[in-house]
Amino acid sequence: MTDPDTVAAAIADADEVVALTGAGLSTASGIPDFRSEGGLWDEFDEDAFTVRRYRADPERFWDDWLSLHAHLFDGDVAPNPAHDALARLEQDGQLDALLTQNVDGLHLAAGSDAVVHLHGTGTSATCPDCGASIPVEAARERVESGEGAPTCDCGGVYKPDTVLFGEQLPAAAMQEARRRAEAADVFLAAGSSLTVDPAGLLPDTAIRNGATLVVVNLDRTKYAGRADHVAREPVEAFLPAVADRVAELADR
Repeated sequence: MTDPDTVAAAIADADEVVALTGAGLSTASGIPDFRSEGGLWDEFDEDAFTVRRYRADPERFWDDWLSLHAHLFDGDVAPNPAHDALARLEQDGQLDALLTQNVDGLHLAAGSDAVVHLHGTGTSATCPDCGASIPVEAARERVESGEGAPTCDCGGVYKPDTVLFGEQLPAAAMQEARRRAEAADVFLAAGSSLTVDPAGLLPDTAIRNGATLVVVNLDRTKYAGRADHVAREPVEAFLPAVADRVAELADR
C-alpha cells in the first residue's frame, strides 16, 4: 500500500497534476451516495429523474427532485479535510485541475477554483430556452409558493443543472477533462469507484499518455493492477497528509 510521502513526492516532481473526485469525498461530509446498499436509489426511483420526465411533467419532476435534493443535503453539509486538502494543493500551485463527479458544490465551497463539473451541479438551475440561471433555493421558493415548476420570465421551465438520466454529460466539461487527463504527469483519482463511464475512463486516458496514476479509495477499483500507487484509505485522512507533505517539500 502507498503512503502519503510517496504520493507527495510524485506530485512535487510533476509539472501537471490533475485530480478526479467521486462520491467518497461527499460521503465523508455526510452526504449519502446513490448506488451502495442503503443509498439514495434504495429510497428514490431513478425513473423519476429522467430528462424525458422533466419535459413531459415538469411540476411533478420538480417536486421529486427537490425532495431528493433536500434528502441529499439534510443537515449542515460542509467541506471536509479532503476538500480542503485539494484546495490547498491548488492554491499552492501543485494541482492544475480538479475534475469531479460530485454535484454538491463542496469543492468550490472549500476554495478550489479549477473545478470541472462532469455531472453538473446541484446548486443552480438554468432555463433551456434563454440560458438564464437561478440558485436552486430560489427555484425551491417558487415551487413552495405554489408556482409549480419554476418558470423563467421568458416562459421556459428551469432545469436543475445536474445531469439527468437520458442526458449526455456536458460536452465542454468532458472535452476539458479529457484534455487535462492527456496532459497530466500525475493523475490522482480520489473517492471514486471508477465504475461510471465516461468519467471512469479518464484514468485510462492519463495512463496511455504516460501519467503516474494514484488511486485513493476505500474499495478496490478496476485500476488496482495498473495504478502506480494505490491507497485504500479514507480520503479525509490520506489527502490532508499528502498536502502537508507536499508543502514541506516545497519549503525545502
